Amino acid sequence: MANPKLKNGHTRIANEILEQIIKTNLNGTQFRLLIAIWRYTYGFSRKHHEMSLNFLARILNANRSQIDRELTALIDRNIVVVIGIGSKGARLMGFNKDYNEWDKPKENVQQEEPKKKSTKPKKYDEDNTYYKMAVYFHEKITAVAEEAGVSHLIKKANLQKYADEFRKLIELDGVDKYLVKEVMDWVTQDSFWKTNILSAKKLRDKFTELAIKMKAQKQPKTPFKNQQPDPRDKEIEFQKWVEDGGDPDAFNWRT
Repeated sequence: MANPKLKNGHTRIANEILEQIIKTNLNGTQFRLLIAIWRYTYGFSRKHHEMSLNFLARILNANRSQIDRELTALIDRNIVVVIGIGSKGARLMGFNKDYNEWDKPKENVQQEEPKKKSTKPKKYDEDNTYYKMAVYFHEKITAVAEEAGVSHLIKKANLQKYADEFRKLIELDGVDKYLVKEVMDWVTQDSFWKTNILSAKKLRDKFTELAIKMKAQKQPKTPFKNQQPDPRDKEIEFQKWVEDGGDPDAFNWRT
């Protein structure tokens, strides 16, 4: 018979958050994603944690594409926030406890005076950072395409659209611009990816995967060990550290 006890670990959630979540329209997968994010952030006395789609799909026992779709919805609604890319190449994510920043109920939106949506695409001038990134990447992939004899694939490239993809990558996806340049340099040199990533949109779509592979390739290889430490041991040790009054930020995760 299961007999959970608080002394074996628990997650502190403010009642005000739970009361607000009760009022929020979430589907089953979105709610389970929030539970997972709470577990691996608040459950370890931290605000953010590096979580990949594969990791979330595994602990939710769900399809990766389903997790991607519903997580994107939570990020778009500003319920989940992304602050950057972690050391393993996955996104650093957390829960936005300021529910006033979440999306507004439909009845409130309808009371506002409707605004006309601009049909004109955003225009980037040559001095704009995103446009400069577009030019830089286009020059890189042009050299690759010419070498591979497929220059016709990028002949009609639209640098304005490229610039907008880089804006989305940085402003919406929360990726550091220096990491973007690092991945651009790497992907146009990698023997496999350089002929598969020939547009800014493809770079953005595959960015997390590319960043992970780049970091894995650059990390020095360590000798094989017969026994690998169980990561759960560290989690249990951390919980005990916090319960004994230890500072969560001072805990040593490495040894």
